[in-house]
Amino acid sequence: MADETERDFIPVVEETATVSTRRVVSGRVRIATQTEEINHLLPTDLASVEVDVVRVPIDRRIDTIPDVVTEGEVTIIPVVEERLVVTRELYLREEIHVRRIEHKETIDVPATTRRQTVQIERLPADLEQPYQKDDQDDL
Repeated sequence: MADETERDFIPVVEETATVSTRRVVSGRVRIATQTEEINHLLPTDLASVEVDVVRVPIDRRIDTIPDVVTEGEVTIIPVVEERLVVTRELYLREEIHVRRIEHKETIDVPATTRRQTVQIERLPADLEQPYQKDDQDDL
């Protein structure tokens, strides 16, 4: 047995480590929005114009038709007629005086606006319930 030599073998062992992950629900959040209406009074300026008309009798003979004249806030519109006499003459019968009076006032106009409020509620994880595909939408 001289040819046979004893050989001892030492096995070489290598360990490898792998890491894997899985989703676990650790908690949930419930968010609810609520819309409320708020009533406001909005100030608004309104303007109006009042017209005061005064007829002023004149009854005076004139040679030509007068023009419409504006003096300050008064517009004077002549009203004429022809009268038959032996000759034709113009008479200023009357004048119409138109005065513009402007009024301004501030009023409150009611208006409704909407506003949302948010309620956030933190919920514990349901440990008895395994991870589901729908849970990915949970925050």
